[in-house]
Amino acid sequence: MSRQPFPDLARIDAFDKVQGKTKYSSDVPFPDLLHAMTVPATIGKGMVTSIDVEHALAVPGVVRVLTPHDTPPPPPGPQGSPPPPPMLVHAIAYRGQPVALVVAETLEAAIEGAEAVRVSYALEPFAVRFEDADAGREDTESPTFGDADAAFATATTRIEAIYTTTANHHNPMELLSTTAVWAGGRLTIYEGTQGSNGLKNTVAQLLQIDRSMVDVISPQIGGGFGQRGEVPRHTAVVAQAARLLRRPVKLVMPRNQIFHNSRFRPHVQHAIKLGADANGKMISAHYDCLQQNSRRGRYRSDWYHAGPCKVYGIENYRGTSGDLRLDTHGPAQMRAPYEHPSAFAFESAVDELAFALGRDPVEFRLAHDTKIDASTGKRLTSRHLNECLTRGAEQFGWTGRPVQPGTLKAADGTMAGWGVGAGVYQAAMHPAIATLRVSANGVTRYASAGHEMGQGMRTAIAQVLIAGLRIDPARLTILIGDTTVAPQHSTAGSWGTASSVPVAVAAAEKMTAALAELLDGRKVAGNMHEQLARLRRPFIEIEVSMVAPGQGPEHLERLKTGGMAIAGLHGTYPDFTALSYIAHFVEVHVEPHTRRIRVPRVVSVADCGRVISPRTARSQVQGGVVWALGAALREISETDPRYGGWLNADIAEYHVSVNADIGKIDVSFIDEPDFDANSAGVKGIGEIAMVGAAAALANGVFHATGRRLRTLPIRVEHLI
Repeated sequence: MSRQPFPDLARIDAFDKVQGKTKYSSDVPFPDLLHAMTVPATIGKGMVTSIDVEHALAVPGVVRVLTPHDTPPPPPGPQGSPPPPPMLVHAIAYRGQPVALVVAETLEAAIEGAEAVRVSYALEPFAVRFEDADAGREDTESPTFGDADAAFATATTRIEAIYTTTANHHNPMELLSTTAVWAGGRLTIYEGTQGSNGLKNTVAQLLQIDRSMVDVISPQIGGGFGQRGEVPRHTAVVAQAARLLRRPVKLVMPRNQIFHNSRFRPHVQHAIKLGADANGKMISAHYDCLQQNSRRGRYRSDWYHAGPCKVYGIENYRGTSGDLRLDTHGPAQMRAPYEHPSAFAFESAVDELAFALGRDPVEFRLAHDTKIDASTGKRLTSRHLNECLTRGAEQFGWTGRPVQPGTLKAADGTMAGWGVGAGVYQAAMHPAIATLRVSANGVTRYASAGHEMGQGMRTAIAQVLIAGLRIDPARLTILIGDTTVAPQHSTAGSWGTASSVPVAVAAAEKMTAALAELLDGRKVAGNMHEQLARLRRPFIEIEVSMVAPGQGPEHLERLKTGGMAIAGLHGTYPDFTALSYIAHFVEVHVEPHTRRIRVPRVVSVADCGRVISPRTARSQVQGGVVWALGAALREISETDPRYGGWLNADIAEYHVSVNADIGKIDVSFIDEPDFDANSAGVKGIGEIAMVGAAAALANGVFHATGRRLRTLPIRVEHLI
């Protein structure tokens, strides 16, 4: 594959989206469609003792009310979903858990019917706040190598601090929705999901039907990054309603209920100790992370170590981690799920150590470059973190930054500060299968795995197909997120582009070879469509498959049978470690009287391997920075210790960044391929975009005020 930069191609779906033509799962029309609404539990924990549906059934238009008696008993431990299972059950694990489903002829009737359902409970004690946990921590094994205790004892400079990241919730524009259709003995589910294959498998298991009789179609997602990665609690219930009533059923979940039933970023306490020798080299790191988890949730606490143990080549590292069990829904992935919280803590600690040593924080990081993954001893491929730091510092104008906090002032007298933060994220990959058909009528059809959640996957695929094939780009159709056209894996963990682009490149190469074989040396004018027409060949179709480094046919077979076969988890491959890197530089202004914080500019430089789609890659970094600024200054999910549940379960009181909060975000890329990671040289950008930016902001606040704030979000009262 050529090393030449790709052109800045516009999003291929841009015009459809701005004109409102893009169809999401809830937009698919069906005749005789029924509407559904869930009935949420109003207790923090306990058992349903009775459900009175009489008043609900009396509401005009209500067709049926489903209760736990109307759904199959859930099998033990459905794939991808920790208890309680995503069905209607009598045991209530958290406030807001669905206990019934009302189905009606209209949405209004479904809502009125849901409000008329009367549920009785047997209450049990519960705890929802981190500080109110009623049981001790459950420890898990974590990465440990070298002798961190001995090295810390010999360190000449040490810092020790506790950092806190609070619970956060997803708030994409598209609400969770499911439309289920039974026809001809088959179930088709239209749902915005990052994992159509996993959803297909889990729903089939819950409804006790063969997975071959279930199709899942997810052409677009109006915001993902983890919220759509697991099977929602309502999906199988809506499918069961459609099966019982023999009519299509659609549910669009209200945002308040989404807060309670979708996964979230948990509250985490990070305790860090760093030690440096007389030369200012970091020789020891202790990192303990304690996270909230649901009673039986499986969200892993040891994965917070994935970035910190690799980023600076520290040879002595002791990691510990644990869970505090609470009565909330289980936490799960939310953009840079482990790396954003851990980078805030670890990059803040690195900044504290640099300040204690009297070192410039950029120079200090540059001095800790490494070519080896200290946690495994494997070589690091294509590591350009120092280039990110150097270029970012130059573009930001870092030279001349005063060392002493509180000395930099903006033109209007406002306190100003400059902060830096760095991050790493796994360069993972998943096997994929693709089918490509080029037709004489001018149409090109490409089908493969992947899910479009606004990150620009279709645009990235289109880039390589247009570059590799002489086709009409206006008539190129890219089918992804659809189990009827190709085996689907989950799109998460920044392996989306690295999994979809190499197989698309291979498809273009195989199609070119197939056409050359058909031409057999003959000179035929025109593009591929015209050549086929002149040869009186209606189309050529080829199929290709791709596996990750270290994988074989068995991993491809796992994809075909509905399983996952991720390679490069935490960046680790059989012979090397592959990571994406980023450096963020943030300027903060702190108003001296109100202590209001503003961020006028950010400079971010990323090493994500080959940049396939510059426009969407740049958008990814800008979006990640916006999200990080929101998490650093505004976002927190508040719980109610009296009744359970989330207090600020709407976008009026859960504060996210708006246009007025965001200044200039300057993004650039190293754009060096990593051909060890995959044949296209691609590494992920979606998750790494957010990693380290919150720490850069917090470090900037320290530089502006001299106050070291170790809890997110940073609020005005913390600076008064």
